[in-house]
Amino acid sequence: MPRALPEVLNGGMTETAFITAAGSYLPGPPVANDEIAGRLGGVDERGDRLRRRILAANGITSRHYALDAQGRTTELNEELAAAALREALADRGLGAGELDMLATATTQGDLLVPGFASMVHGRLGGGPMQLLSAAGVCASSLAALDAAAAKVRLGDLRRAAVVGSELSSRWLRHSRFNRGEADAHFLRWMLSDGAGAVVVEPRPRPDRPSLRVDWVRGVSLAHEHQVCMRAGMGDGGEPVAGQTWQDLGTASAAENAGMMRLRQDTAALGALAEAGLREFKELTRLGLVDLDRLDHVLCHYSTNAFRDIIFDQIASSGSALNTDKWFSNLESRGNTGAASIFIALEECWRTGRFEPGQTILLAVPESGRFSFAFAHLTCVDADREAPAPAPVREAAPARGTVFARLEAVWEDFERRLDEVPVMRRLADGSATIEDYRRLLFNLRQQVADGARWISRAASNFSVENFDLRSAAIGHAAEEHRDFMMIERDFVACGGSLDEIRSGEKNIGSEALSAYMFHTASAPDPVGLLGAMFIIEGLGTGKAAEWARRFKDLLGLGDDQVAFLAYHGEADDDHFAKLQAILASDRVDEAAADAIVKTAKVVARLYALQLEELDHV
Repeated sequence: MPRALPEVLNGGMTETAFITAAGSYLPGPPVANDEIAGRLGGVDERGDRLRRRILAANGITSRHYALDAQGRTTELNEELAAAALREALADRGLGAGELDMLATATTQGDLLVPGFASMVHGRLGGGPMQLLSAAGVCASSLAALDAAAAKVRLGDLRRAAVVGSELSSRWLRHSRFNRGEADAHFLRWMLSDGAGAVVVEPRPRPDRPSLRVDWVRGVSLAHEHQVCMRAGMGDGGEPVAGQTWQDLGTASAAENAGMMRLRQDTAALGALAEAGLREFKELTRLGLVDLDRLDHVLCHYSTNAFRDIIFDQIASSGSALNTDKWFSNLESRGNTGAASIFIALEECWRTGRFEPGQTILLAVPESGRFSFAFAHLTCVDADREAPAPAPVREAAPARGTVFARLEAVWEDFERRLDEVPVMRRLADGSATIEDYRRLLFNLRQQVADGARWISRAASNFSVENFDLRSAAIGHAAEEHRDFMMIERDFVACGGSLDEIRSGEKNIGSEALSAYMFHTASAPDPVGLLGAMFIIEGLGTGKAAEWARRFKDLLGLGDDQVAFLAYHGEADDDHFAKLQAILASDRVDEAAADAIVKTAKVVARLYALQLEELDHV
């Protein structure tokens, strides 16, 4: 069987990332509506009328502040973030030293410089790790998740943590509200403090269900809208050079000018809801979301009035709307900005709301300048065979029924390869330059079809196999260059470019190519994973050794064995990705049967292709 590789590292694409743990932290005891004014400071008569009206609309009944009864700050934002991260790590049984990446999201950290992620890392501890500080407002949390999940999928990192954290209460004290502008008070009676965190890994956890990150999508409409939620600028929808908070000489001057108040253009919120629904409909148009099949929708919104607009618009569009699918803890946790979606996710996680097989949509509109972020998750059952978390990155052994069956196919294939005449001559040292040129000549004719059948397979994968379609498209982009590499090797060994380009497939190559196109033309051709197992296995298990033997035996240079040498390295990456897909929950019994059968056929035909080198 091709050699096992680490599931991550070595550049191996896993194409899969899972949320394996969640944690949250809410500072202090819950603060009820009638306690807010005492905690944040007094209000005048007009301000109190605004407070009652805003609270009635947003539906929040309690929230948390990192303020004591006298309104003094009790914790830093970085401390809130670190506390949520510790909860998530404890949920997974991990320490901070086992993280490879920390991605943070917040509207405003405790300091202007350095970045928030650096401060949280310093507070959390652990070893060296990659950092990302996602800036913005509410949607920055899913931007941070997107970055962490992408790094795990790429195989660059083994384990990442993501945290959204806000300490808004410092901006809400009465000293900043000496005037009663409704746009400032709207946020004063809505925002609160808290943090939520998740752990992202390339495999499900072994002891309970995990959440597969199917995709994350973010979009900004800032090119169409002026600033809506802002701080640090004067009145108007656009900042002006020389007239921001940094231009007024002192922080006190900016404070006196009212620039240090968080303000919200409340008149624009209806347009925000409509824009968000348009983006949601775009997801359905692309086939990324099916509202009827969604089991859970976790939507961050700042006020129940905003939620009601969403519900009305969906219902008026004719779509069936089951509001029981929608979850928000806005009423009990308040609006915690970038932390909100993870705080809601943690509550669902902790209370067992998600069951294996169910799908979850995370939706986060951001009013800063009209941005939207969405993530689609699927709850998957525990990976009972996954190793316990450990800081040591070990190679993943073959496991499970599909791996054992494929190993048997590979062993039979190796025996057949050993009996192929050209391979016997290579092994005993009698292969000639003519043997090598014939090998290149015949491989070129079959490899030239590789990108085409991979592209055909990609076009036949349904949206349920969206990640396989994406992987196939990316792989086709690489494969279409391979036959040109063979041509260069052939010419470098004394062959003619016209000769190799005008060549025909031998009968083994014809049979193999026809079978690949036939299989790729079927709906959802998952069985092609078996073909990739054989073909990529040749690269990772055989190509480098063949390149070395031909080079040593015939005195060839690097430019004459480039194709085989390249695949001896590049196919390690492809095979690592394939291992992760085969180990995923998508390979059920029926898929395993199709994969193994395809592997058997491809192994036989590939061996026939090489046998025919002596018959042309």
